[in-house]
Formats: sequence, structure tokens, C-alpha cells
Amino acid sequence: MKLTLPKHLLKLLLLTLIPVLSKAQNNGVEADLKQIMEKYSAVGTAVAVVKNGKVVYTKAFGLKDLENKVPLTNNDIFRIASISKSFSATAIMQLVEAGKISLDDDFGDLVGFKIRNPKFPEQKITLKMALSHTSGLNDSQGYLNLDVINPDKNPDWAKCYNDYLPGTKFDYCNLNFNLIGIILEKQSGERFDRYIKKQILKPLGLYANYCVDSLDSTRFVKLYEYHADSRTYTPSPAAYAPRRTEIANYVMGYSTPVFSPTGGMKISAGDLATYMIMHMNYGKAKGIRIISKKSAGLMQTALSADEGYGLALRSADNLIPGVKLKGHTGSAYGLYSTMFFNPKDKFGFVIITNGINATYTDGFPDFSRAAINCLYTHFVK
Repeated sequence: MKLTLPKHLLKLLLLTLIPVLSKAQNNGVEADLKQIMEKYSAVGTAVAVVKNGKVVYTKAFGLKDLENKVPLTNNDIFRIASISKSFSATAIMQLVEAGKISLDDDFGDLVGFKIRNPKFPEQKITLKMALSHTSGLNDSQGYLNLDVINPDKNPDWAKCYNDYLPGTKFDYCNLNFNLIGIILEKQSGERFDRYIKKQILKPLGLYANYCVDSLDSTRFVKLYEYHADSRTYTPSPAAYAPRRTEIANYVMGYSTPVFSPTGGMKISAGDLATYMIMHMNYGKAKGIRIISKKSAGLMQTALSADEGYGLALRSADNLIPGVKLKGHTGSAYGLYSTMFFNPKDKFGFVIITNGINATYTDGFPDFSRAAINCLYTHFVK
């Protein structure tokens, strides 16, 4: 005899079981993540999972403050390092859409002083080359202010250029993006951090900023450098240096590296996941369009085959076996951040740690690789 439950009872049974299944799933992923943290001596880790275009899981593990044993929470804010570049590029694409600039414009013309490789003086370096790290610039002279590449300020300015034709090779360079921040100010007429807040963060409802003093400092996660010889951590307070003196003497269109367009965004894992959804949906989240579908597609399109790098977003086909992802990583001051998504199947992951014993395989930290595969297995696979 076959027993068939009425539809309303079946629905009630499923609604009763879902929380039980979810709890079991969460317990499993949390146990696995804690094992990964232990393996790599992680201080703290915040994760967020997006599935079917929505944030379905956020969780904080470990410590926000190692010395005082303060637990990490979902509301806490990290300086996320180079994932910040995608915010700068997103803002630039807004200006491109507005017709104020073109990706093919001369980079030096936009910045306000000559940017030409002295070995290839006839080759124009374009904005697109800078956004994709194919400009031929390097960080050998530093990147914390523009004087390093300004011929009027640094007698060694020529050392900022590599020995190959601009546009032909990829070389990851932070200086590119601090110069891009200059262009944003010159073309928008707004200070870099204020433009990002007004045009990206506020429309998406994100509590984040490049300016330290605009945020609640009690929410900042302390970052830690790991020392393999002694197996100890030391804090990196410079990550949240407010740089108030520099801001008080700010020169629009030149002082921009104070905010680090290349790495200075401070944001929680959950809010970063919402931002990621915007790129996953090709420029739109929460019913708000930040950039056009065309612009978002350009950012995700690889311009360098070996690295898979587009305009501040890259492809990663070897992070999760057999899965194509788009996104970016960041590392500075002991922090390691990961933001990768699949725009076709609408899932993605944010993983941020404030200190690990970092080892690498194929360009990615082994910790981040293990964590993203763990989340994929539990929530998507």
C-alpha cells in the first residue's frame, strides 16, 4: 500500500526539516573551516557565501585581536588590500560610460604629467593598459606617492618602466592604480574616497570606505604578520593609519595615494559579498545598476592570456578544479583576502583572514584555496 501525504502536510514537513538540514550543513562546514584554520595557524577568518545570487551564509571564526583575545564578528571590518583595485576600476568605468574619458586615452594626459617609457617614447601608454597591468610600469621606486614617476620630482623616474614595449606583457603594479585614483579625482572633481562612497558604496548600502576616519575604528580587525622562524605574530597597525596630516594638506589630483586606491578599502566580508554580487550580475545589485553590463563584461574579460587578468578582475580556472571563476585576491600587512564568483551559475565566495602561516601553490595561498574549496563543497557542489 502506497502512502501519499497531502500537499500541505508535505510542505509543512519540508519546512520543519530545512532548518535541521541547514544546521547540520553549517556544523559540517564550520568544523572543516576550523581544521583549515588550525592547519595554517590562522588568527581569524571571515567568510561569506553567495548562492543563486544571494548571500546565504556569513560566519566569523577566531580572533579580531590576538593580544586581548577579542572574538571576530560578522560586523568587523578588514582592510582588504588589492581587491580594492576593482572598486577603483568600477569608478573609472562609470566615467568612461559618461563619456568623460576613454580606455584608449593617453595615461599621462589623464594623470597630468608625461607617462612614457623612455625606451619606447613613441608608444602611447593607455588607461586600459594601466587597468590591466600591461602598462609596463613597475613598483621599483615605490608607489605611495606620485613623485616616484614624475620626471620633475624624481631623477630616477625612468626606473619605473620595464624593458619591454608597453601593452605587450603583464606585470602587476600598484603604482598603476594609485595613478588611476588621480584620474578619478581630476575627471570627477571629487576627492577619491568621497566619489567611491557616493557612487558605489552608498547606492549598494555598504558600510565601507577608503578613509579611516569616516569609519568606526572599534570595528577594525587587527592584522598580523606571521614569522615562520619563531611561529609568532606581530601586529600591523600601519594598515589603519589615518594619515590626518596628509589629508589636512591634501592636493586634489595629486595626494590621492593617501587613500590607497590600490589597496585601501575597509569593508566586512558580508558587505564585500554584496559588492561581489554586483559584478556577478554584470553591474547590478539590490535593484541598483552601478555600471553597465558592457562595462562589467569588459572588466571580466582577460587581456593577458597567461594571467587571465582583465580590468582589476581576473579569471581563475585552477582555484576550484573544473570551475571557472572571476574575482581578485589581496595581501598586505599579514592579511589575505579572496573574492571569486561564477557569473553564469550565480555563486561566489569571500574569504578574509587577518593572519596566517602563508604558503602558495600556483599563485594562490594554500589557505585560501582550501577554504574556497571547502565552501564550494558544502554549499554549491
